[in-house]
Amino acid sequence: MTPAARAEAAIALLSAILEEPRAPADVLASAFFRARRYIGAADRRAVSEQVWQVLRARRRLCWWLGAEAPSGRLLLAASLLLSGTSIASLRELFSGGRFAPAPLGAAELAVLRPLEAHTLEHPDLPEAARLEVPECLLAPLAARFGPGLDAELAALGRAAPLDLRVNLLKATREEARAALAAEGISAEPTPLSPWGLRIGGRTPIVGGKAFRSGLVEIQDEGSQIVALMVGAAPGERVLDLCAGSGGKTLALAMSMQNQGRIVAADISAARLEAAVRRLRRAGVHNAERHLLSLGDKWVKRNAGKFDRVLVDAPCSGTGTWRRHPDARWKVGPAELAEIPPRQAAILDLAAGLVRKEGRLVYATCSVLVEENEVQVSAFLARHEGFAPLGPTALLPGAVGPGFAEARAGDLGLLLTPARHGTDGFFISVLERRQ
Repeated sequence: MTPAARAEAAIALLSAILEEPRAPADVLASAFFRARRYIGAADRRAVSEQVWQVLRARRRLCWWLGAEAPSGRLLLAASLLLSGTSIASLRELFSGGRFAPAPLGAAELAVLRPLEAHTLEHPDLPEAARLEVPECLLAPLAARFGPGLDAELAALGRAAPLDLRVNLLKATREEARAALAAEGISAEPTPLSPWGLRIGGRTPIVGGKAFRSGLVEIQDEGSQIVALMVGAAPGERVLDLCAGSGGKTLALAMSMQNQGRIVAADISAARLEAAVRRLRRAGVHNAERHLLSLGDKWVKRNAGKFDRVLVDAPCSGTGTWRRHPDARWKVGPAELAEIPPRQAAILDLAAGLVRKEGRLVYATCSVLVEENEVQVSAFLARHEGFAPLGPTALLPGAVGPGFAEARAGDLGLLLTPARHGTDGFFISVLERRQ
């Protein structure tokens, strides 16, 4: 594809994302490229990079353009200008030729010309725009990070590396690393998780033999730490209560060495169905799925039967912005108010499924205190039979250094991109003592 054709494709994808603000951008991008299989891998990466660059800077671009909802054309053009492209070069790109974007109109040029020779940053940017956050999240994030706010949000604004979890049911970490090397993919051990490998850049791996044969799964190192802290052992009964498509179920089954019983439960039949292929590829055979429903009798039948229950709770997703920059604009005051009651209801349900001396592990991919420590404190006040276990004491000795600043008091572990190089995660381990 020519640069102009890539720009036209980027505009089309941006427009699709802007037209469906509730849908995840990565899902829309996958559908976009599936419908255009003629776009090769290198061009897909180039188009995606242009679009994701816009999404990561959307609030600042809107400020420069003086508009709350500019078109995909204007957003891309502004992004290029503020990255060093000249107006003359931009007009050549928007030539209206074959596969190129339509020429920029007079009104568009009037908005864009003042941006030439500027950069994205400006001293007059409002703080929320400068930090690329909704106004409703500025105070909660400042309360969490204090003087480290700028560093943490800068880290959340950068692209994440590609983390893989080695499937120890099929290979050691070094064997998986060698298998990737044979495909020309260089991977380094993750610094915290003993199961992880990290690849720089946007290296495609899903078509390779190592991935297709189940040696590795794509999973952020922070998510691997969640599974590690569950401490699932061979022969136990384990429940992944908000399993989704089974990413953590796979890690738990691996730590159980395929022995015992693990149940992947979720309210979405589609997500559970997506787990089937992943479980088969990984060679997991001690897992079963359960579709949860309102008034589910399964919950009553399984009261007090599980050694470990993982609640990977629905949340604001503030810890995932490196991978999903569009997610920050899907959270407003209404969503922030709705999330804690949902989390509390799930935790109360989970509490009844844990056996005495069993463990309830609460995790979110949020960095907000209200969804984490506040939620755990309220749960402990409602359920006096549970007590928190110190997080660092629960981590296997094989885990690398780097947790000195991870403790969130006595209630859990907080991982962040700036401090630990992971997505943002909170993890609390609660033991049932009565």
